[in-house]
Amino acid sequence: MRVNQCVRCTAFPCSDVKHDCYLVPGINLEPQTISIVLVSEAAPAKAEDHYYAGGKSLFQETTVQAFNDAGAGVSSVRDLLKRGVYLTTAVKCGKTGYGIQTDTIRQCSVLLEKELSLFPNVKVLMLMGDVAIKALNCIAQRAGEKRAIPEGSTYKIRNQAFFFRGMRVFPSYLQAGPSFFIEKSKRRMIAEDLTTALRLV
Repeated sequence: MRVNQCVRCTAFPCSDVKHDCYLVPGINLEPQTISIVLVSEAAPAKAEDHYYAGGKSLFQETTVQAFNDAGAGVSSVRDLLKRGVYLTTAVKCGKTGYGIQTDTIRQCSVLLEKELSLFPNVKVLMLMGDVAIKALNCIAQRAGEKRAIPEGSTYKIRNQAFFFRGMRVFPSYLQAGPSFFIEKSKRRMIAEDLTTALRLV
């Protein structure tokens, strides 16, 4: 299965993102082998920084380091895929500023929902940052379900057990991008969350 052939945006209705940075992972994989899906914020401003760009892409560098902080012992995104970890973003286009409008997150959550439905054996869903958390809540609310993650700062809620459609859900912090190397306390908490997630699978 090739993910970007199953999940695609054609209307591009959102006005506060860079449509020329639109990116759904164009990778081939066996969907039944995926047990963890990690959702970060938005596509990078440069395609060469995306998880699956190869080389030393920024998203790959920080994410591999985050998993190694958790004791995973991996050296690439391909190693993570072999361990059953799929990486994606809640918003498929790049940001134009610091934040992303709620309506954009809601619109793009339709794509994320379709993307998640491709993987029948997911046990853990990692939500890396507020945008990913909001996107999952949009999916739940659209189906008439209660919020998957309650309101509140990630710091206060991250040690609670949350579940969504049979998956254990971890609200955590953004691991993709340069801030990962700066915010040491968040980096430590990311490692703790990933360690717990890896133990579950």
